[in-house]
Amino acid sequence: MMECTKGESGGIQFSIIIPARNEERNIGRCLSSLKELDWPGSGYEVILVDNGSTDQTVAIAHDYGLHVLNRPADTVAGVRNFGAAQARGIFLVFLDADCTVPPDWFQAASRYIDRDDVSCFGSPPVVPEHSTWVQRVWFHIRKKTGVSETEWLESMNMFVRRSAFEQVGGFNAKLVTCEDYDLSIRLRSTGKLVSDDGIVAVHHGEATTIRHFFRKEHWRALGNLHGMKSHAFNWRELPSILLPILYCLFVFLLAVGIIAFVVFPHFPAALFVIMLILIWQLPLYFISLRKVGQSGGVVAASQLYLLLNVYFFARGVASLRWKS
Repeated sequence: MMECTKGESGGIQFSIIIPARNEERNIGRCLSSLKELDWPGSGYEVILVDNGSTDQTVAIAHDYGLHVLNRPADTVAGVRNFGAAQARGIFLVFLDADCTVPPDWFQAASRYIDRDDVSCFGSPPVVPEHSTWVQRVWFHIRKKTGVSETEWLESMNMFVRRSAFEQVGGFNAKLVTCEDYDLSIRLRSTGKLVSDDGIVAVHHGEATTIRHFFRKEHWRALGNLHGMKSHAFNWRELPSILLPILYCLFVFLLAVGIIAFVVFPHFPAALFVIMLILIWQLPLYFISLRKVGQSGGVVAASQLYLLLNVYFFARGVASLRWKS
């Protein structure tokens, strides 16, 4: 873990907590953006927790004059909790090592300093300027525009009031992913969660290819399933579990229908296959059109339609393979 402290503890408003493991390609870019923050140096601190890196992550952090603290053999949730335990700020700011922020990051966030009714705020990180079509198109699903209350926020760009964080016991250190969703659900008992697209962070680590996208969503689905055990039952979680399973059921039925048509070619079998495809796929394409909007066009909608199919299949496979 790396810690860089600026100013006296009494004046620290924000404690930036960055977990890092083998992030030599990203950490310098992240720390460089933090050095450009337009905020009094005595008002924030940077805490970087190294999670057992074997590359040059720690050396690069030292080049920025930072003291690195180590937390190997722990989940990212546990690493974040460890960083939070060392922090002295009123607000715990969780940022990933593959993210960068603009100079006015804190200025945009400061509007919530005196909002005691708000426990957590931030926004989904945007994709970099030179991104792949997978990154650009999928952001249509993730993005939240304007300012609004939200059910959850991503830990890549999350500001949490320390008192609320401590009240709910921090992140669930047993989770390997979806720990931010789990924390968000529990934080809602302490106050509002607000998404504000003025609080900008850029995520340089989003999936760049379809294969990478499949692997990430499969992994996240497993974390989602484990996370359901650590907080109170939430009806809103059911679609994220049931819809991927239904998707895989449709895949199975389609395979059965095609086999039946090949073995016993007749009109009812063909009609069954056609109706199944329409019931199964048309909603996904309509969702794609609605999310992309008029500005995106047919090409972007078709690309998003493809990614939605990959998303539901990856998560469906994870759900069917998961063992409690």
